[in-house]
This record gives sequence, structure tokens and C-alpha cells, in this order.
Amino acid sequence: MRNIGIFAHVDAGKTTLSEQLLLKAGAIRSAGSVDSGTAHTDTLDVERRRGISVQSSCVQLTWKGEAINLIDTPGHTDFSAEIERALWALDGAVIVVCGVEGVQPQTELLFEALRLQDLPVLFFINKLDREGADPARVTAQLQRRLSRRAARTDDREGLIEALCDAEDALMEKYLDNGDLSDADIQSALERLAPRGEVFPVLSGSALRGRGIEALLDGVLSFLPPPDASRDKLCGVAFAAASDRLLGRGLWVRLFGGRLANRQAVNLPGRIDPLTGERAMVQSKITQIRGVDGEDAGSLSAGEIGVVYGLGAMRVGQVLGDEALLPRKVKPGTLRAPLTTMRVEAEDPAQMKALAAACRALSDEDPLLKTRYIQTTGELHMDVMGAIQLEVLQEALKSRFSLSARFTNPTVIYRETIAREAEGFCAYTMPKPCWAIMRFIIRPAPRGSGVTFHSEVPARQILPRYQHQVEQALPLALSQGRLGWQVTDVDIALVDGSHHQFHTHPLDFIVATPWGIQDGLRAGGSVLLEPVLEMRLRVPPEYTGRIISDVNAMRGEVLRVETADDFASLVALAPVSESLDYPTRLAQATAGRGGMSTRLHGYRECPPELGATAPRRGVDPLDTSRYILAARSALEGGIFDL
Repeated sequence: MRNIGIFAHVDAGKTTLSEQLLLKAGAIRSAGSVDSGTAHTDTLDVERRRGISVQSSCVQLTWKGEAINLIDTPGHTDFSAEIERALWALDGAVIVVCGVEGVQPQTELLFEALRLQDLPVLFFINKLDREGADPARVTAQLQRRLSRRAARTDDREGLIEALCDAEDALMEKYLDNGDLSDADIQSALERLAPRGEVFPVLSGSALRGRGIEALLDGVLSFLPPPDASRDKLCGVAFAAASDRLLGRGLWVRLFGGRLANRQAVNLPGRIDPLTGERAMVQSKITQIRGVDGEDAGSLSAGEIGVVYGLGAMRVGQVLGDEALLPRKVKPGTLRAPLTTMRVEAEDPAQMKALAAACRALSDEDPLLKTRYIQTTGELHMDVMGAIQLEVLQEALKSRFSLSARFTNPTVIYRETIAREAEGFCAYTMPKPCWAIMRFIIRPAPRGSGVTFHSEVPARQILPRYQHQVEQALPLALSQGRLGWQVTDVDIALVDGSHHQFHTHPLDFIVATPWGIQDGLRAGGSVLLEPVLEMRLRVPPEYTGRIISDVNAMRGEVLRVETADDFASLVALAPVSESLDYPTRLAQATAGRGGMSTRLHGYRECPPELGATAPRRGVDPLDTSRYILAARSALEGGIFDL
């Protein structure tokens, strides 16, 4: 068995290649077409209408007696979260590169993401039937921009160079004999490629069906089978599915153990916003379907299937022992939502139903954070871009019968403390309660996140209460004094006390946001704006124009390289100034320029150029109302996250 993903930049021919692989293996009778909306891996109406993939799909084929589970991923950056989640399920990957356009900025980001997870990669240079296609030129780009160990399998000298670079023993053998035998080359390639130490390059034309058999052979030879040796249960839900009769299902890649129909499993429940603990709930599997859509009855280590009956388990959560996972994929590595939008129901009477539907969609894509602002009655959702908005609107309409509009896009800022300050809280009334704490909050370096330590002895605050303080920090820092998530702070608990009789089990959870917000108020706020790393590829004559554009966006150009009749630039620019730059770049370069982006980090933003966010729930510094909310006397609790 092989579990592989196919990745590419937009319009490299990825979905067409998937169709040809299915056809050549006999899994389908005729290849579908992206342009006509008949591709077997594009099942959503929006995919067929627009001719692009917006969600990952898994299909199965058999080649030379071995099963291949093929995950076709989206190419558009609006759906980078789908690409990231696919990484959970894979043992290897095929990156498709256009033989005319060559290595694009998105290709670089995809390769980096795959290598970060130690996944072996096989390249396929596509569209060799088009005028201007040059596999030698594209291979040279792969070697220069991605890895010097990328080598065409039909280039003997190039293979020897890549293999000897990867393994000293081969280098010594080559130097001793002046050459390597064909058997040595093939054996080394089949040994090193599955370990991700060399990257074979194949080529052909998906549209014409050329090079397809060689690619299938390459998948078996150069990409590894799954490790099925783990007996203990371990799996991850990497995508959602739905069935008219069975309801909600989850695509699961199993790394260890076994699942079966009607088996009872312990699942991670939701995190309690007060205790910070994740509850475990038991559910009984109703049905397991294989990649072919049939009732498989069971799922074993190394396999992929759709499991129904997993209750409220969310995409990205782990079944069984998380320590056995071979990799951990951090959401937002490729791209994170950088804007939040207000979601409004066409019919105001449906707002509650709309909020529930948006939360259901957030369960399927953890990056689509949904927030309800109690004070204003507004519903907000984080989104990637315009195409994702269209998909969300269609999902709300088709799955939940709700018509919604997205308005007032706002950049998602962060904030930090301006200077060292002390925060204090004394939660001692009305009894029974007792939690007294004193914090020192200090600014920390950009990108360092949040650090916490306690200097209070156990006799003053029991260890279990100090643990509750640490658990409550994400809650306490979810909104600063400007309304944004607080980051880049060092927090020390320096003094405080519990009471032997009056302290309630949750008092320190309740009091922590109060003390932290008091310190943030005393220390002042610094607004932080998100900054993008932009990778651009343009004709050289447009380089000066691009540099001027970057400077006008309050950005800076880090690197400029010119080769192969194209210039490659790496630049930084704030999100607020560059959200529409892909459109402006296309217009400025007559459609010949391309770019990809990812979050570089956050930097200080002049307050007049940024924005504040409305507070969700009750402000902890409004102590009377906050205590009432904490005791459930007010609707919404202490924070409506």
C-alpha cells in the first residue's frame, strides 16, 4: 500500500494528472475533465463550476498488485488549511510542476512544508506537450531553488551526482571505480528516495497521457509503504465527510492499532473554558467505509477510511495515543487566516441557526475560528480569501439552508504590553471564595509567544491552584485591552494566597483573567500588525516596479535574484497594505507575474493605522459584572470564546 498526496501550484495540471493515474490503473473507464466539471476528484458544485479543487479528496487505485490511496489537494492558497491537514495522512508526495512556467513561489512553500514533516517527494514535470516546455531547465530550477538532490531519472550523470551527494559510501565507490553500475544507481535510488534523501524527477503530459505508467512505477519504487507495526491505537482525523443516512463522518488515517464497526472508543471532547481540561467521551463507531466508499468493517494501521459515529470529535484531533504520531502538523504553517469578517443572516431570525452552522464549519476547519460578540450580537469568522468566502456561502446554503453575507473585513491584529507592570486581584467576596494573586508582566521578544513561571511557594498557593492559573492563561490572554489576542509577554506569578476553607476549586481560574487584565492596563498596550513574507516571480523588466510597490506598502525587499528570464523576489509587507496585491501584481505584469505568501510574524503598528476589536463577554476589570458572569448569573459566562 502507498498513501500519497499530489501537490502543485494553481494550473500545473494536478487534477488532470490524478484523472490519468486513475484511468491508467483501471479505476475509472474514462478520464474526467477539469474544464467540463467532470473530474472524479472534484465533487463540490463550486469545484466543477470554477474548475479548481477547494477540498482534498481521497481515491484508490491498484497498480501492479499494490493499492495506492491518492489524496488530491487544492492548489489555491485560500485552501492551504486543506493541504496542511492532508499531510497528516501521507507517507509520501508527488509535486507537479509545469514544464513551461517552472518552479513557482507556491511550489517552494509546498516543498518546504513537506520536508518539514520529513515526507519524501517525487517530482513530475507536466505539460511537456506545450510549446516552450523544457524539463532540463525546470530540473535546474528545482536543484537551485529546492534541493540540489533533485535529479531526472533519465539523466544518468545527474542521478550519480545526487546519489553521491546523499551517501558517502557511494561517493567513495564512484571515486574508486570512476563510475557506478546501473544496478548500483537503481538500488541506491530505491533506498534513498523513500527516506527523502534524494528527489527523483519524472516528466510527461497528463493531458496526453504521457509518462503516467512511469509515474505509477515511481510511486511504488520511490515512495515508502506505511509503517503498520504499531499495535497501540493511534490515528488522526484529517478531514470531514457527510452522508445522507449516516450523518457526519471523519476521514481517519490510522498509524497504529485497529478500529472496527460497533467498537466503543474514547474520544477527545471539548476543552472546558474554565478548567482548561479536555474531557474524554466514549462513542460507538457506527460504520467504517474504505476509500472506495464501501463498508470496510474495520481499519488497520497504515490504512485510511471514513469513520462514522465519532460524535463531536473535530478535524485535527487524535484517536488513541498521541505520542505515537509520526508527525505533528501545526495549523497555519502554510497560511493562516489574516482577516476576520462579520457574518450576517439574510433573515435576522436565523442568526442563532447561522451561529451554530458556522461553529460546525469551524469544527471541520479549525482555522475558521467563529466568535460571537455578546455585547453587540455580532458573529465573526476568520477567513482566507474571496474564493473561500464563496465556498462558505455555498456550504451554508446547501448543507444548512441558510443564506448569509460576509461584510466588514478586518485584519486580525495582535497586541502586547508596552512596559513591565504589576497586575493584582483579590477575589475574596462574596463568600465562599478566595484567590489573591500578584503578577509581573514583562514585554518579550517578537515571536516568542507567552511564557509563564511561578515564584510563589506551595504553602501560599497550593500547586493544584498554581496549575489552574497556568491553565487559565489562554483564556486571560484571548483579549487584551485593545480587544486582540495578547502575545510576546513573560508572566510571573510573584505573590498570592489561597484560603484553607474559603477557596473554591475554580476561584483561581476566575481570578486569573482579572489579575492579568489589571497588569495589561497598567503596562499599556502595543498594537502588533501581521506581516507577510511575499515570494514573487516576475519578468525582469518589472523588478523596479515591484520594489517601488513594496516600499509603498511600508514593506522591504529582502532578496532579488534573476535567472531563466525571470526575477525572483522575497519581500515583507504588512497585511493591511498587501491584501489586494495579487490582483494588482497580475494587472501590473499583464498576468505574467506570480506570488505566494505566508505569515512572517508581527511587528509594531502605529495605532492610527490599525484597529481595535470589540470585546467578547464581560471585561474582567468590570469586577462586579465579571463575578456575576463567572457565577453564571449573567448570560454568556466570563468569556464567550
